[in-house]
Amino acid sequence: MELNTIKPSEGSKHAKRRVGRGIGSGLGKTAGRGHKGQKSRSGGYHKVGFEGGQMPLQRRLPKRGFKSAQLQFNAEVTLADIQALEVAEVDMLVLKQAGLVPHLAKRVKVIKTGEITRAVAFKSVGATAGAKAAIEAAGGSLV
Repeated sequence: MELNTIKPSEGSKHAKRRVGRGIGSGLGKTAGRGHKGQKSRSGGYHKVGFEGGQMPLQRRLPKRGFKSAQLQFNAEVTLADIQALEVAEVDMLVLKQAGLVPHLAKRVKVIKTGEITRAVAFKSVGATAGAKAAIEAAGGSLV
């Protein structure tokens, strides 16, 4: 292969559509723009969602919901994740280093998904009622 022999693959390139070049082209006269109106004119443009002055859909519908900015600082970790983590003492730093919670996290809660069979001590980590019972049943503790 040489640089002067490289060609684009078959069918990947095609000529640009030339509009307004006479009847025979099939795109003469109005050049595919229809008759009159804003969209037929050069520079004719309206913003996304504009409905010709009618109240736009995004303003007709009621505002709904709220997502707290504080959610990015909360994180969850499952019992199955803890079981896979081969440490006897779990705190925020261990979870962050293992990649189980994001570095932005300030509060972590253990949720009861999966099983835990060994004793693990948790420091400054919250837990749901079900997860707490499972941890203590396996001989672990929450501090």
